[in-house]
Amino acid sequence: MSTAPSADRIEQVAFGFMASKVLFSAIEFGVFTELAKESMDAAEIQQRCGLHPRGVRDFLDTLVAVEMLERRGEVYSNTSETDFYLDRAKPTYIGNYVEISSLREYQLFDKVSEALRTGEPQNEIKGGDEDWVDAMYRTPERLRFFLRGMTGHSLPSAMAIARKFPWEKYRTFADIGTAEGCLPVQVAMEHPHLMGEGFDLPTVRPFFEEYVASFGFQDRIKFRIGDFFKDSLPAADILVMGMILHDWNLDMKMTLLKKAHDVIPRGGALIVYDHIIDDERRKNVNGLLMSLLMLVETQGGFDYTGAECCRWMREAGFTETRVEQLTGVESMVVGIK
Repeated sequence: MSTAPSADRIEQVAFGFMASKVLFSAIEFGVFTELAKESMDAAEIQQRCGLHPRGVRDFLDTLVAVEMLERRGEVYSNTSETDFYLDRAKPTYIGNYVEISSLREYQLFDKVSEALRTGEPQNEIKGGDEDWVDAMYRTPERLRFFLRGMTGHSLPSAMAIARKFPWEKYRTFADIGTAEGCLPVQVAMEHPHLMGEGFDLPTVRPFFEEYVASFGFQDRIKFRIGDFFKDSLPAADILVMGMILHDWNLDMKMTLLKKAHDVIPRGGALIVYDHIIDDERRKNVNGLLMSLLMLVETQGGFDYTGAECCRWMREAGFTETRVEQLTGVESMVVGIK
């Protein structure tokens, strides 16, 4: 009798939501922030984070098993990644985006089957309510939470773009849909000769200026008010669109690419970064899952491959295009005019 195949992979995927929720809880309780101060045993973490003794050992050892914590003997400590990205006291904290995933995207994905049956978004629009993004932009505290989440989402890619793109060839840049200004700040840190702008809706301005000033870059990075569908884009050497294109259908994607091409000078470039799906659509699970999130969250958005984006850029008028990986799950597509 032949040996039966393993069910391990099926079970790993099926129970993946449990690991996600353990990470969400660790962020909620401030486990990584406390361990950034000093390594501790389970009893100390329990007391610092307000946990019940019954589940604390399993909770912490699950975090060890999924490589979010390290343990030597009975003493727990952060990994290099969680210490860098999940300590609330550091400017590199990205936990706000993970919290958005916990509070919103985790629940929305419960409705992915309905979205697959109907092709319709499953958020507030389904019930006839106002789009949650539009409503959020009128509520300062909700907007602050969202913008901080976008900073967390963008930070790893923004740091990579600041290092990998040949910025020394250019003088000016503008970040379209900038949120708090994470990308302009990272680029300004690496390249003192550059002058930058953040382009976004007027309600974003105070949060952008507060964030930029916290790094001391208010003289080099300015805010420009605008709606990227209604207004002309800034005429800078380099335009950047991060986590923008995947929100929209193909016609609207093309509109944005053409608007960018219209204002970029000859020799300038457009940088698009997203969870770019690999061309064979087999490897980047995060990119494919993000596209399914666009299915439940937007009316026409979807993620895309690098080859698709290069083709769209050429159709918009860019003469040279390339794809470059930024992180394990995100890439940038560069179009040269």
